[in-house]
Amino acid sequence: MGDATGTRHLLLLHGMGATGEVWLPWAPLLERRWAGRWLAPDLAGHGWSPPLPAYSFEALARRVVEGLGPVAERLGPRDRLVVLGHSLGGVVALALAARARRLPVDAVVGLGIKVAWSPAELDKARELAQRPVTWFSSRDEAARRYLRVSGLAGLFAPDHPVVDAGLRREDGRWRLAMDPAALAVGEPRLAGLLAATDVPVLLARGEQDPMVSDAQLKELAVPVAILPGLGHNAHVEDPEAVLALLDPYL
Repeated sequence: MGDATGTRHLLLLHGMGATGEVWLPWAPLLERRWAGRWLAPDLAGHGWSPPLPAYSFEALARRVVEGLGPVAERLGPRDRLVVLGHSLGGVVALALAARARRLPVDAVVGLGIKVAWSPAELDKARELAQRPVTWFSSRDEAARRYLRVSGLAGLFAPDHPVVDAGLRREDGRWRLAMDPAALAVGEPRLAGLLAATDVPVLLARGEQDPMVSDAQLKELAVPVAILPGLGHNAHVEDPEAVLALLDPYL
């Protein structure tokens, strides 16, 4: 797959509640601008990826590595990975880039990672993780719940094909594909994850993202990019603006 100088392949990781399908609108851009392959897997407990017995950022990263197996076998000796992760996916991206993991990662871009969590927010996440699966009588009801849970409401219509991967139909009823237990993954320890990697890291946020502030990112002492006018799902709102963050690796 790689040539004499190696090829950079792009690994795209979605946020909590979403699926790898959220990156499908990027396909035309990547076909024009990205020389290597690109992959957008479902994180464990999301989409078609089976649940984990217990959720941690390390366990989520291990599942991604397992899924990369056949791809990794086809990588050339000089081929590299650039990892772009949104929110939860950004934390998993940092875990993948740990020096101890020895993956051929060239760089990580973490978009919209929520850095600071209050005890009340963590308690709420654990409470939601313990709730039983909710069933809906129609696809439309389930789709609207999926869009709220994934933070994608207003960005995709309920009947958009991207939504299908987030839903399951069983015996005439509908539910979200996501394992609710994933919500209990906990608070990311960003300082530790950054200390554990040697690869270049860029942290980015939409200017209007309420989940993380400029000041919180700048405290982490790595390069920070602010995307004017965009919110938490900047990669959906303006794919070109987010793809531009990868310009050094195109």
